[in-house]
Amino acid sequence: MALTRPDSPLRWLFVVPASIGLGWLFDRWNVPAGWILAAIVVSGTVALGTGHDLQVNKYYRRFGRGIIGILAAMPIVGVSLGEIAGTLIPAAVFGAVTVGAGVGGGILLGRSEKEISTETAMLSMLPGGASTMPALADEIGADYRYVALVQYLRLLIVSVTLPAVAHLLTPPAEGGHAIGADFHFNLLAAVLIVSAAMFGDPIGQKLKIPAAGVLCPMLLAVIGSWVTPDSISFEPPMVFAVMAFLSIGWIAGGALSVPTLKLFARQLPVTVAYIVFMMAVCAGAGVLAALWTGVTHFEGYLATTPGALETVLALSAEGGAGSEVITFQILRLVAVLLLAAWLPQILRLLRK
Repeated sequence: MALTRPDSPLRWLFVVPASIGLGWLFDRWNVPAGWILAAIVVSGTVALGTGHDLQVNKYYRRFGRGIIGILAAMPIVGVSLGEIAGTLIPAAVFGAVTVGAGVGGGILLGRSEKEISTETAMLSMLPGGASTMPALADEIGADYRYVALVQYLRLLIVSVTLPAVAHLLTPPAEGGHAIGADFHFNLLAAVLIVSAAMFGDPIGQKLKIPAAGVLCPMLLAVIGSWVTPDSISFEPPMVFAVMAFLSIGWIAGGALSVPTLKLFARQLPVTVAYIVFMMAVCAGAGVLAALWTGVTHFEGYLATTPGALETVLALSAEGGAGSEVITFQILRLVAVLLLAAWLPQILRLLRK
């Protein structure tokens, strides 16, 4: 049948509308990473059902990775250097604790499962950047399918438990402001965003930036936000973000295979146990961070959660949390992205 051919466009006639429909439902139901999960479910079902991978267009892959990088830059753009400097030392200390826990978990996973490379294991366990990790894994040659499954499982668990735990803690203020309430989009901004997403990869490769398809658009967005007028926002509009989320989901789900799912299922109990352990470590770090910086336990917990940045930002704005939350999260996110991007080089040095 034409539908089972690996190059058949007929599969996309089902995958695209089905992913959009399921993603819309997940988004309405507030499912964490709903668009990405919907794309994984639909494309994975089609790939497994037809017995052939779904190949995503290379330019669409580049656009999706670029937009993911720009989205990762947005929290950095929104915080001043003065706010970062004020809490730099405690943020660096507790960021090292959470990232170190992820690295340790990745090393243990890689040693316990011979079918999982060290790069794949460590990217799977790094806390934060769930939407970025599969793209980085694809860039450095790790198994992005396994990375995506583990990262979105962690994101799902953390996102579901975050509001419940935060509800038990007293926020510093009632009522903040909605994220993106002051956002204004214009044509020039769209051109700059698309240019950064599409040309960041080739520019980064010429400059030998690791994981150039993600990190170079991220750097371009940060620099562009500094040098352009305040009226120009580098925050991608929702349609760009959805396109990027779908591309990441299609890349991960479209390459799923029965051996990958069996491997993931075999490691599921250990993976869930380690996610719970990491959440407990981060909660303890949040208590210590609150004592060190003088913020509330609500802010300390949000500042040290292992990922789910979008949920953290929403709860932070709603509860009137201070800049410490975003500073902690940003520094940890930057550390995770840099570690992931330089992972092959770091591992080569360690092996030598």
